[in-house]
Amino acid sequence: MRVTKKIGFFSALILPILLVVGYYAGDPWYWSIHIFVFLIVPLLDDVLGKDKRNVPSEAFGIEMRSRYYRLVTYIWVYVQVGVLFWCFYIVATHSLSIVEWVAFTSGTALVTGGIGITVAHELGHKATYWQQLYAKVLLMMVGYMHFLIEHNRGHHVRVATPEDPASSRKGESFYAFWSRSVFGGYLSAWRLESERLKKKRGVAFSMDHRMISYTLLPLAFLGGVLLFAYLIIGEWKWEIALFFLGQAFMAITLLELVNYIEHYGMRRRKLPNGRYEAVTHLHSWNASQSASNFLLFQLQRHSDHHAYAYKPYQVLDHHEESPQLPAGYSAMLLVALIPPLWFKVMDPRLERWQKGISPSVTH
Repeated sequence: MRVTKKIGFFSALILPILLVVGYYAGDPWYWSIHIFVFLIVPLLDDVLGKDKRNVPSEAFGIEMRSRYYRLVTYIWVYVQVGVLFWCFYIVATHSLSIVEWVAFTSGTALVTGGIGITVAHELGHKATYWQQLYAKVLLMMVGYMHFLIEHNRGHHVRVATPEDPASSRKGESFYAFWSRSVFGGYLSAWRLESERLKKKRGVAFSMDHRMISYTLLPLAFLGGVLLFAYLIIGEWKWEIALFFLGQAFMAITLLELVNYIEHYGMRRRKLPNGRYEAVTHLHSWNASQSASNFLLFQLQRHSDHHAYAYKPYQVLDHHEESPQLPAGYSAMLLVALIPPLWFKVMDPRLERWQKGISPSVTH
């Protein structure tokens, strides 16, 4: 793989750097991370265009097994832990205005949600102890550990069907989707874990039920941080709790925005035997814009990820025949927040796709 692409995956580190530097630089630099994600990245996507090149078959095995790409994700875990504890220190020892709170909390969510959950998603699909542990640590920091259960055993099985809470429907606004996906996904994780226990132990509930620890660990983490701050400072700093819950809410919302745009309106056919057709690269929206794919570890090549969930991010393929988003995620997230604009942009593309015409064709 090209050296520039290898280095490009480290571009995610720009976000925590902008968060820290932006804070110390002061107003208006508080918003530098937002400007980078939602303005500069879409502009770079437009300038650089799409990267449609795939890893050559002769290099696939080498690239897939390369430790370099795992190292990039491992480094991110330690960076995020350090940045989040720095954030706790800032909110515990500095007085922030309401505007500064909004900028700082949402900027942190771009780190923990925009990149952190993306890395957790990548690691959560892998089977090794450390990759699973790192995924849990990242998701604990946003209070969304059940994602490991629901995404792998729920979403990937039921994607693009009415049974999947994380597959958005045609004509459904993001705000309606958010509540269905968040609450439906949490309840689904409980059911899936109960089913696993019943098959393994013959009972649907025991202390081995992972949803117990996945629900309590983020609260225990927050409680530990509050206690540590109390022992150091000598008073309870409830600002930490407010900040933690705020960034977690925004990080989860970023995740659900991504879920919303990835499968909007996609549906698998139901076969005569009652089952759905197999998941292929035709059941997810694809985006191969260069800059945003570097930033998001090629998450935007989502069609290939669902067709071959075992593949690590560095070898995901671009499929030209997959439904194509008109822009990268950084731009499409903003469009999704405005339902009338989203429907105007996406519904015609979806309808052309359903008629067998490439959504990239314009009339």
